[in-house]
Amino acid sequence: MKIEVRHASHPEAVRGYDTQTLRRHFLIETVFAAGEIRLTYSHYDRMVVGGATPLGEALALGAPKEIGQDSFLAERELGVLNVGGAGHVVVGGTRHALSKYDCLYVGKGAGDVRFESVDADAPAKFYLVSTPAHQAHPTVLLTRDKARHLTPGEAATANKRSIYQFIHPEVCQSCQLTMGFTMIEEGSVWNTMPAHTHDRRMEAYLYFDLDADQRVFHFMGEPQETRHMLVANEQAIISPPWSIHSGAGTKNYSFIWAMGGDNKSFTDMDHIAIADLR
Repeated sequence: MKIEVRHASHPEAVRGYDTQTLRRHFLIETVFAAGEIRLTYSHYDRMVVGGATPLGEALALGAPKEIGQDSFLAERELGVLNVGGAGHVVVGGTRHALSKYDCLYVGKGAGDVRFESVDADAPAKFYLVSTPAHQAHPTVLLTRDKARHLTPGEAATANKRSIYQFIHPEVCQSCQLTMGFTMIEEGSVWNTMPAHTHDRRMEAYLYFDLDADQRVFHFMGEPQETRHMLVANEQAIISPPWSIHSGAGTKNYSFIWAMGGDNKSFTDMDHIAIADLR
């Protein structure tokens, strides 16, 4: 298991970042590596983002020094969303089967966690997001039909999409973690436009289901100091609480969003008019 630490950046400092510096601080280029667990520890709300890609052997989620505990879930909760082949997540000895687009919420103190693929030639790709937790909630398997489904946007503004809310107060209880994914429909390219911020919560995006030769222009920064990064398939973005987080693809795509912070209110947003962006 490998873990990288990303420190928080002040918005005034980010105004002066060049392309490579911006990518070094906010883009996670390799989330999934065959036969490995890779984690990134962000000092924004202590969120951990990563990927587990088991092949022939199961992968165990250990507790690196950065976690500061004897086990990963001692003081944390975990969201797992599969974007690859069929697999299993074993939590405290209980095996949970996850197909593509299935999600598992794992509560604080749930026990050891292991990841398995059904077929090493078509491995599962478990996207992991973890936040600190103050209370234990039950582990819950959430298939797509159990998610809260929203269909905002329209073709005229190129942002027609489906939102699936998995770890959400109306679906599954958690301490602070919220998680789900959005599918941009064919012919649309925009996500989260008009843009918003939410200074109460940080967010992370994983872009996936994107053709290898296509890209997403991910927009971030203060509303009047916007920046962009080119993001490829299965790369992730760390989005600070003070930053917008929006994207436009060269083709339609999907992305997993996850938040942690002061509240779990999906609609707690500070909206920014398109005309006010700079």
